[in-house]
Amino acid sequence: MPALTVSADRLGPRLWHVRATPPAAGELWLLGTISPLPVDVRWRAAEVDRLLMRTDVVLAAKPLEIGTARVLWMLVTHRDALMNPHGGKLEDVLPRPLYARFAAMRATYAGSWTKWERYQPVIAAALLEDAALEKVGLSQRLDVSLAVRHLARNHHVPIDEVITPAVPDLLDALKLVAPEIQDRCMAAVLDVVEGGLQSLGARASAWGSGDTEAIDALPPSPETVCRAALDEGSTAAAELAQARRSWQAALETRLRGGGVTLAVLEVDLLVGADGLLAQLRSDGFAVDTP
Repeated sequence: MPALTVSADRLGPRLWHVRATPPAAGELWLLGTISPLPVDVRWRAAEVDRLLMRTDVVLAAKPLEIGTARVLWMLVTHRDALMNPHGGKLEDVLPRPLYARFAAMRATYAGSWTKWERYQPVIAAALLEDAALEKVGLSQRLDVSLAVRHLARNHHVPIDEVITPAVPDLLDALKLVAPEIQDRCMAAVLDVVEGGLQSLGARASAWGSGDTEAIDALPPSPETVCRAALDEGSTAAAELAQARRSWQAALETRLRGGGVTLAVLEVDLLVGADGLLAQLRSDGFAVDTP
């Protein structure tokens, strides 16, 4: 198992400030989030808590529809929907080379050759990833966005959700998704588990130190790739582009409408040449880097 070191001591909110012109128009604060994070992370929420005292609205993504947290909830509430049809096994539904890769990683990180055998591939992939992340001290269950929602409720600040059309509900997707699409999702997760855990640790460290260039240079998370696969065979790049369009419309509406807005969204949407920060600058808004 590869050694993995994640710097957690500097983790905390990194807020960009965006101003509309004239100054009487809206004011926007952006908090970029990332997943997975170290299991022992201490998130310093004081800056966000102070900001919420003068915030008019919080913009946040619709709660994650695919990922470990969603899968774990469905294991309790919709367990039958997660199973392969007609009692099939993963060995029966996955292509043989893909199943061999999965079985090897399952034995490594779950200590079993048979665990999750009757789950649909996308579910088994999520559970395998969760087990592998736990082994190296990372977790997808640490959700900064949910923490901000909790703080906003404490301050009685309304929360508006930004819905990205490309993100399917996992329960609905499992009823319709073609086998080859589930195979793509499984392959994306296996790529990370087999050799990409270091990049996930590097993303967490870069987020903690505010190194957005490093984040932009690293590959997208397997969740992004998997969501794209479930979106009728899209690509990770197309997935990000569609999400950015939804967010750009919501952010610019708030900036032109006045008031103070705190937006919480994935840092992958913010950074890069095509990221929201660059797009906001291009549209004439002033962006102050922290």
